Amino acid sequence: MDAIVFGATGFIGRSLVAELLTRGQRVAAAVRNDTLTPWLTSQGVDTGGLDVVVADITRPLSGLPEVRDVYNAAGRFAFGLGVREARATNVTGALNVLEWAAELPGLRRLVHISGYRVSASEGRPDYAGLGAYEASKFEGDLAVRARARALGVPLTIANPSTVIGPGQYIGLAALVEDLWNGRLPALPGGPDTFLPIATIDYFVRFLAEVPAAPAGEHYWVLDDSTPLLPELIGTIADHTGVRAPRRTVPAGLLRRLPRKLTGADPETLAFLSADRYPTASARAFAAGAGLEMPPAAEALRGWADELVAARFGAASPWLKPYGFSEVAGGRTWVSGERHRPDHVLLHGLPMNADLWAPLAAFLPGPVLAPDLPGLGRSAATDRPVDVWLADLLGPVRSRPTLVAHSLACGPALQFAVDHPDRISGLVLVSPAFLQAPASRLARSGLAAPMMRRISAARLARTLGVPEGAEVESAAADLRRRGVARRVVAALRTDLAGRRRSRALLDRVTVPVRIVVGSADPLVEAVGHPVVEIEGAGHYPQLTHPAQVARHLAAASAPIGG
Repeated sequence: MDAIVFGATGFIGRSLVAELLTRGQRVAAAVRNDTLTPWLTSQGVDTGGLDVVVADITRPLSGLPEVRDVYNAAGRFAFGLGVREARATNVTGALNVLEWAAELPGLRRLVHISGYRVSASEGRPDYAGLGAYEASKFEGDLAVRARARALGVPLTIANPSTVIGPGQYIGLAALVEDLWNGRLPALPGGPDTFLPIATIDYFVRFLAEVPAAPAGEHYWVLDDSTPLLPELIGTIADHTGVRAPRRTVPAGLLRRLPRKLTGADPETLAFLSADRYPTASARAFAAGAGLEMPPAAEALRGWADELVAARFGAASPWLKPYGFSEVAGGRTWVSGERHRPDHVLLHGLPMNADLWAPLAAFLPGPVLAPDLPGLGRSAATDRPVDVWLADLLGPVRSRPTLVAHSLACGPALQFAVDHPDRISGLVLVSPAFLQAPASRLARSGLAAPMMRRISAARLARTLGVPEGAEVESAAADLRRRGVARRVVAALRTDLAGRRRSRALLDRVTVPVRIVVGSADPLVEAVGHPVVEIEGAGHYPQLTHPAQVARHLAAASAPIGG
């Protein structure tokens, strides 16, 4: 084999395996349990050159394939660890990898991944002051360097800063999660706090080039142009449409305050510093290898999209591409095809675009599914929803079928009346303005004062739908600051606009089809085809997605003309 990667199921390790395989290398992946192969397959990586081997680095290693390059990406990265637990991987494990590598007859390089705060330090690690994670990394770094010198092992140490990218949900991600959920009243640290980043794609490309360069280097791999923490958080806040804290709390004060009051893990406070790092050798190496870091602000915005899409590790995104876009003066969460969708899907209350995931699985073509302004993951805008919708669909070059649910039916009708040449037809699913408002309010439970703290299970029962990822997603958004309040306000606006929506229905000139559940029928007759799905309620796209999809397909022929 060309290389072996220890810690191959970790955030860095798995991406490194993917990079090496993509370069045509034969790679052994040392794992305890093989969750790597499914992940590589999901990323479209050819695994023909992969050999998955079982290894536990906390014990002496044997029986592994001979390789040329050894990467130790294994590490126990967590705060609140016990000393014994942290040392088992970060110290003993690192030495076990080195001892095994020293016996390889054709070893070209051992690449040990350390950390930007601990490598090349001297002295004894202070477990009491630093905490088990950082102290064990400090100790492991010292031990690996000393033992490599003693055994004559060709060693390179890579010291990455916070590595960001899809799948990274710890460290700085926790701060972003607090920002997103409105739980960050002040920033920890001072105005000069420097938390540097590096993207996962850049870092693994860097690692892949290391074995061909001379041994003995210590590379600090981080972006010197990373904004200081207040600007970094401000960049993410602006991109996601949330409010950034204006105040800072010095790390020294946080250390003195009770953790129950601050919510800050004491081990994270050591990272709140203004220190800078010796990156000259890494920058020179990268230039020689033709590697260039992406702009820090661009990387942070892309990472924020990934974090929100994955609910900070709690969910899997269902529709790509996704991210925040500027629409009608506000930040809007948009998933799917922006330019040539076959269907545009607009959700109702109290849901978000994830509502459409079961239905979209049955649709053959590309879809566009946004979160409505002020709802779900989208920030509020001071523009009317129909103006927002016109701006959202500005880049669309196809003539899609516009599919709206409940609250969204009114804005969809307005768009169809104003822009009949832009869509091929309109499908209204459970149009609220044609249904009984009192019973719908009782079913949805939107007037509940505790809506912000509603659980997914209770929300599912209230809506009469199965508990699943779509309801979990909606419940998570309702817990965000301001969303529950805006849901109630949207309901009131919707109720007040029933007559306007009814009048628009009589004016629309594109083909219209209405889909409702038998348990949630229309309360008045309309001059358009109505399909009633037996056994469904207000959310047939959740409970009967295949049937709704069939009716959309049946509608496409007359709608498309």
